[in-house]
Amino acid sequence: MTRVKRGNVARKRRKKILKLAKGFRGSHSKLFRTANQQVMKALRNAYRDRRKRKRDFRRLWIARINGAVRDHGINYSQLIGYLKKANILLNRKVLAQMAVLDPTSFGKVVELAQQAGKKAQS
Repeated sequence: MTRVKRGNVARKRRKKILKLAKGFRGSHSKLFRTANQQVMKALRNAYRDRRKRKRDFRRLWIARINGAVRDHGINYSQLIGYLKKANILLNRKVLAQMAVLDPTSFGKVVELAQQAGKKAQS
């Protein structure tokens, strides 16, 4: 059987992993075997946390909206229901930014939603 020389392929594979492990501490960035384990773990965490980031931001926006809307005498779930009845199509990110940066216009939106909610109930 003929001899297979893998030097070039193996070196490229190892260099690719060590390049991904750049910045890791100690042997996690120097030794191939530990670097390979840490790179796999880092890529797994990054994949998971890209999805988790979306959930975390949504939770933050909801908390901000809830805090701001309680000053107007209602809670978050009531506001969302009123907004749907009033056909006001603002997403949670925009509502949270309004609550933080422009409370007066946020208050107007809440009033409009409340009026529409009261009309729908009666």
